[in-house]
Amino acid sequence: MSANSPLVPRVLLTNDDGIDAPGLAVLEAVAAEIAHEVWVVAPEHDQSGTSHSISLHAPLRVSRRGERRFGVAGTPGDCVVMAARHLMANAPPTLVLSGINRGGNLGVETMFSGTVGAAMTGLLLGLPSIALSLTFRDRERVRWDTAREIAPGVIRQLLAIAHDAPTCLNVNFPDIDASQVGPLTPTKQGVGLVTGIEVLEQVDPRGLPYHWLTFHRGRRENTPDSETAVVASGRVSVTPLHFDRTDERTFGILARALQSGV
Repeated sequence: MSANSPLVPRVLLTNDDGIDAPGLAVLEAVAAEIAHEVWVVAPEHDQSGTSHSISLHAPLRVSRRGERRFGVAGTPGDCVVMAARHLMANAPPTLVLSGINRGGNLGVETMFSGTVGAAMTGLLLGLPSIALSLTFRDRERVRWDTAREIAPGVIRQLLAIAHDAPTCLNVNFPDIDASQVGPLTPTKQGVGLVTGIEVLEQVDPRGLPYHWLTFHRGRRENTPDSETAVVASGRVSVTPLHFDRTDERTFGILARALQSGV
């Protein structure tokens, strides 16, 4: 098998920016290089910030957008479940790719990200999953060409590494030309760039108030092996994620205190 031969029998693509997002189109081109069969099951509309949520109190409507291509009126997590347990039930995906997100998913933001949430849903279903995001400085000049050129090799590298169990990997590409991108580097989540969440109040034309929630971002102390630091240095970051968010240090404090009768 040549270095450019497809590695994956069936890959499922999804995202949180919506089925018509440019990042998904880039990912479809990438997936065509690494998979024999490509399925797209993605939200009908932008679902950014929905994390791992699934719809338990509303029906899910599915629209066929082409051969092996479906839009779902739901969250990224809904899309993965619908694909694996319904649309592809007779031949489930062997890999889930989520993205390519417009904007990085670094540090704390991975907790809110629908891109990462879709990949984590794949992990929950026992499917190896990769979330892919592209950082940018100018929203109107996102370097899709960088992700398009670099992503196939990155995915091939990751698939060549043996794992004992299904994994969820969070990959972030830097906002530089592909020719300048450094190597794929293992990273830890770190704190990222989010400094807070604010409520912005506005008034509509009828004089009624409405509100927007927005992240505030700024410089924070991130260790050299964090996603944020590695991507800022021009390298591609990859962070292995799992569901156990136990704070071991606080667990130890609680255990010792409660055992002593406090």
